[in-house]
Amino acid sequence: MKQNIKRVLMASFMIFGCFSQNPVLAEGADEQIDEKIAYLTYDDGPTTGITEELLDILKKEGVKATFFVVGKEIIDKEHILKRMHDEGHTIGLHTYSHDYKKVYSSPQIFIDEMKQTQETINKALGEEVVANFIRFPGGSAGKLTPEFYDIIKANGYTIFDWNVSIEDGINPRYSPYELLENAKKPLDKQTVRIILAHCNLTNKNTCIATPQIIAYYKGLGYTFDTITNDTPEYYFKYRQPTEQKQTTTQQFRL
Repeated sequence: MKQNIKRVLMASFMIFGCFSQNPVLAEGADEQIDEKIAYLTYDDGPTTGITEELLDILKKEGVKATFFVVGKEIIDKEHILKRMHDEGHTIGLHTYSHDYKKVYSSPQIFIDEMKQTQETINKALGEEVVANFIRFPGGSAGKLTPEFYDIIKANGYTIFDWNVSIEDGINPRYSPYELLENAKKPLDKQTVRIILAHCNLTNKNTCIATPQIIAYYKGLGYTFDTITNDTPEYYFKYRQPTEQKQTTTQQFRL
């Protein structure tokens, strides 16, 4: 499966910001791909109640997901994190504070927050689980630059944005039906789907919609997989300095 994933992800394509409504494919992005892979990802946990309900649903559905966790949220909820790990889900880094002003005040603080989250995860699990895959709070669009990217890579991290958003972070009051309909609207024409969802205390409707989203993608012939340290990264195009020519394409990097 890993070789097939790499074959899928090697196609070059246009990456737009998380709110782009008109993605344009770059050369090679429309090649015929046999295997369909969906990565179901949940941000901002762990939270009492919602994350636990999602774990119950995923267990019932027989689907593994990836949780991009916030370090401070692990405190007093270590048992939820341990359950994620024990049940075969993967755990990514989503900063420690999720405080935009602090996190994006400097690249070093951003890296420090990721490292602090990793340390908190290992302490909670009682073992060393190295998670090198990260997600920017709010996504990397408008924040990532070539220089920032080089710093991130120098620290061994891979970046994961998304090409499907159910928009439960924008409006957690969307109905389960609306969340499902959003899940049907990819930002590009790639076969691989990286689905953004959330597990905050306000995301009750995300729990209700999750089985429907899984059923929809299974009905399209998709297989669900987890993001790991070996998964090729996916990120939105760089924010270039104004005096430089804007980059128009981006590639998955292996």
